[in-house]
Amino acid sequence: MPSMWGRGPASHLLLDESRHSTPPPTPILNTSFLLLNFLQLHSNSDKGDGSVQYLLSGEGAGNIFTINELTGDIHAKKSLDREKKSHYVLHARAVDRFTNRAVEPESEFIIKVQDVNDNAPKFPDGPFSASVPEMADIGTSVFQITATDADDPTYGNSAKIVYSILQGQPFFTIDPKTGVIRTALPNMDRETREMYSVIIQAKDMAGSVGGLSGSTTVNISLTDVNDNPPRFPQKNYQLYVPESSQVGKAVGKIKANDEDLGVNAEMTYRITNEEGAAMFSISTDSDKREGIISLRKPLDYEKKKAYSLNIEGVNTHLDPRFSYLGPFKDTTTLKLIIGDVDEAPVFTMDYYIMDVYENAPAGTVVGMVTAQDPDSTRSKVRYSIDQNAEGDALFSIDVDSGLVTTTKSLDREEVAWHNITVMASEIDNPNLVSYVPVTVQVLDVNDNAPYIATDSALVVCEGSKAGQVIQTIRTTDKDNFANGRFTFALPEDLPVNPNFTLKDNEDSSASVLVHRQGFSQAEQELYQLPVVVWDGGEPLLSSTSTLTLRVCPCQRGARMPVCRAQAFLSSAGLSTGALIAILLCVLILLAIVVLFVTLRSKKSKKEPLIISAEDIRENVVTYDDEGGGEEDTEAFDIAALRNPAAAEEMRIRKDRQSEVWRAMGNEAISPALTLPDEDIHEVIKLKVVDADWDTSGPPYDSLQTYAYEGRGSPSGSISSLDLPEPQSELDLSEVDNWGPEVQILSKVFQEKSQQHVP
Repeated sequence: MPSMWGRGPASHLLLDESRHSTPPPTPILNTSFLLLNFLQLHSNSDKGDGSVQYLLSGEGAGNIFTINELTGDIHAKKSLDREKKSHYVLHARAVDRFTNRAVEPESEFIIKVQDVNDNAPKFPDGPFSASVPEMADIGTSVFQITATDADDPTYGNSAKIVYSILQGQPFFTIDPKTGVIRTALPNMDRETREMYSVIIQAKDMAGSVGGLSGSTTVNISLTDVNDNPPRFPQKNYQLYVPESSQVGKAVGKIKANDEDLGVNAEMTYRITNEEGAAMFSISTDSDKREGIISLRKPLDYEKKKAYSLNIEGVNTHLDPRFSYLGPFKDTTTLKLIIGDVDEAPVFTMDYYIMDVYENAPAGTVVGMVTAQDPDSTRSKVRYSIDQNAEGDALFSIDVDSGLVTTTKSLDREEVAWHNITVMASEIDNPNLVSYVPVTVQVLDVNDNAPYIATDSALVVCEGSKAGQVIQTIRTTDKDNFANGRFTFALPEDLPVNPNFTLKDNEDSSASVLVHRQGFSQAEQELYQLPVVVWDGGEPLLSSTSTLTLRVCPCQRGARMPVCRAQAFLSSAGLSTGALIAILLCVLILLAIVVLFVTLRSKKSKKEPLIISAEDIRENVVTYDDEGGGEEDTEAFDIAALRNPAAAEEMRIRKDRQSEVWRAMGNEAISPALTLPDEDIHEVIKLKVVDADWDTSGPPYDSLQTYAYEGRGSPSGSISSLDLPEPQSELDLSEVDNWGPEVQILSKVFQEKSQQHVP
């Protein structure tokens, strides 16, 4: 049993992970690295009397490693596993049992666990899948597999792995060291066998006896390559096709087989013989890999009863590595038998174009259509016009001959082209009907006279000179251009126009020229110029159009004559005097309206019932007695305000009062000097009585006013109006010689003098 106490660096001990704690009979002493089941710690101070106590601490102390406190023997209580923990760090101390003082300083030592082959190789990601193209060469790499071993790869051969195949030979091999799987046979055909299951073994200890092993499965599939050409199941096919089959429609299908997959099995079909390719076409359905045979031209059993098609199927994606397995195509023969069916009549043309002159009488022949029964029976054909098509009411057709005629006169200017549909059916089988479009063109005749559009007036500038072109005019004709050119002239039955003339340009246009100069809009604004125009058709037609010419001041620099902007009323042809009169009338009407509104507003203003104290001054005695309020209102008969009798009585009293005042005023010219000696109190009493008896007044205290100045002063009035007129020293008879104005004034003074003479 080794005895040690480290005073320098930590000591290292190497223990076998597979050994247990049973001590060997003979210990080995004084080693730094010991391969032991147990270890003894010993201090030089230990006399063997049990006074020295040994203590152990660190990783695993107590549960994995134990120490005898008296002898210092260290034992392992459990088996050690290097894969879980590869080393342990421990600390040892020697102390006096009685004083607990350290006999030796603390020493550290490391126990390393030595590996043994106790872990088999594993494939953590297995099983595996791999693929390789079919027909691959020998030695083609398929897949590399790797196993893991938990043992120490640096110690012995515990982690040294060797690979081998347990299942999968002779198709595949594996490299013992690298684990690369390769093909072992040539020409491996996917169509023969597609999947292979290969079992791989990994063994440690370099494959020697006693080594541990593990295995996994690698599923290898062969991917497809284009190594098979297409093949038709039969070399000859036969197909029945009725002659009534529609052009462009499919009449049959054919398919070649290809053992390859995906794009390697894609193919195209084609017809190799010219006769078959002229009547039929073939296309490829990429999803179903079928050849669709369609009709290119109509079939006719009476002309040909059978067709033979040479069809070829060819792969589209070729692999040059396998060209020696070709050719990658195949051919077959398809015989088409045409079936006889009862067919509808066939027109000799696909469409017809006819023409007829306009204004032709009803029953005019337009044209003829022809249809025949294509069958060998050659049944008779009956013609009719489709009632649902346009123009059925304008045309009719002979049921036996197919002759098309008009039912009424046609007008090209209304409709120039008519479209009708003619039907042909067999008399023996009316259900078999064929249709053909017929277009009828209405030809033009010269039945419309030309005319000049007179929608707008021609502009004549005030500064136009004689011979100047005003505008070039052209004609309008509902007939077409075939009626020749147009001729213009002024009417011969009218006198020569002194203002304007016309020039025929001989190109179906004419120029309007100014015959004189000095036009003025103020003198005359509008002129008229009749123009005669003839067409060149048969018969010759003409019409007279009146052009309106407007005189105005024109804008300068304009390419075409354009009138300057004027007031909108001037454009209506009103003169300046008329405009002034209209404006005056408008102003007078406005003044009348303003005056009327003003009078109405003044009339609506009522005079206030109570006048301010400043206006009354000292003539009114005020008092603060309150009225009865609602009692007075209820006691007063408000109907009296609207009593006509009371109003009439008041009017009579006012008349009498005015008579009194007139009587008093006639006594002298100046009331201030000649009034009687009544006091002002008498006047007030009179006004109070007047107010008391006035039933038309309001039912509350009112203010009575009067126009009396009181007694006159001794000096009288200072107004010159009340003075007696002085005697005029003027002899009015002498003013007759002063003129008419003075004579009128003289008459006024004479009349005034006569009025004052008693």
